Amino acid sequence: MSRVCRSSLCGGGILTAATDAGNGKGKKMMDSLGATERQDFDSPWKEILECYFQEFITFFFPEIAEETDWERGYLFLDKEFQQVTRDAELGRRYADKLVRLWRKNGDEAWVLVHVEVQGQEERSFEERMFVYNYRIFDRFRRPVVSLAVLADERKGWRPDRFGYELWGCRVGIRFPSVKILDYADRRDVTEENANPFALAVTAHLKTQETRHDADGRKKWKLYLVRRLYEHGYKKEDVIRLFHFIDWMMALPEYMEEEFWQEIGEYEEEKKVRYVTSVERIGFRRGVSEGRQKGMLEGRQKGMIEGRQQGMLEGTLEAIEMGLSVKFGVKGLRLLPEIRRIRDIERLNMIKQIIRVTDDLAEVEASLE
Repeated sequence: MSRVCRSSLCGGGILTAATDAGNGKGKKMMDSLGATERQDFDSPWKEILECYFQEFITFFFPEIAEETDWERGYLFLDKEFQQVTRDAELGRRYADKLVRLWRKNGDEAWVLVHVEVQGQEERSFEERMFVYNYRIFDRFRRPVVSLAVLADERKGWRPDRFGYELWGCRVGIRFPSVKILDYADRRDVTEENANPFALAVTAHLKTQETRHDADGRKKWKLYLVRRLYEHGYKKEDVIRLFHFIDWMMALPEYMEEEFWQEIGEYEEEKKVRYVTSVERIGFRRGVSEGRQKGMLEGRQKGMIEGRQQGMLEGTLEAIEMGLSVKFGVKGLRLLPEIRRIRDIERLNMIKQIIRVTDDLAEVEASLE
């Protein structure tokens, strides 16, 4: 199902990861944690891409943002993208989104932007960008812009083209790419910028830097969460961006308790209850249980069924979070009826409606 976004507000659910380790296991724990994070960077990036797509383009590709008619909105073409790529799996897919945009030149022609957030070096990456690009063009017969955000840790790996030539026939692609590592020394861009992706980039970089330093990671995590309040974000944005930070910057269990205590004290000082309120409604626990249930189902009935169950539970928890943030108790009264729905596509539709509307009646209508 195609999805439309005309607002940067989004209520997606994000899983969190915590590991149990004592002081004597510090480096070993962080080594293991680092390996887990590298495999799971794509999930928080997918969520924040979906929530703040306009801000994403503005931060990383300002020239494209300037030529885009944002007043007309944009469409996420998830179902269409799956149809294009389902038989073209070339290595692991990361946070890739197919989005329909309109340009400012007044033409009715539209542009498809194919976005890749690549978490680690991959030999087939350039080829995959090429294959996806021509498959999208072949299906829609529209100009296709492929963009790459390289989130790996190798400075010299900067793929931006793929092609071949034989007997005078030349075929290929060149695509814009940005490297997150390049922002490590650009504090003028990441420190003072209120764009959500300035904070996301900092969280990503500090997660990599503190892979073997739990104390340092906790320090940076606290700093970034405080920035959420200091930049004057709305409550919904504070919660969403906090979940990105929380998922990205996992801490050992004993340190998580210290972290939440300090955040609670900070919120008391600021006279707000945004982040710790999320903990009280059990969001992190619920999503974690949903993921564990999916894994258990996978072992019992096959990995495919397990992943589907985990997605179902995660989506339900995301809906609960969105209802709570936007509509409070009135919204949560819809949960019993929503939890009876087992169709993941329908649940995703309801989740999207919650993201883009401020009218609870629209959510109720979607249940009929």
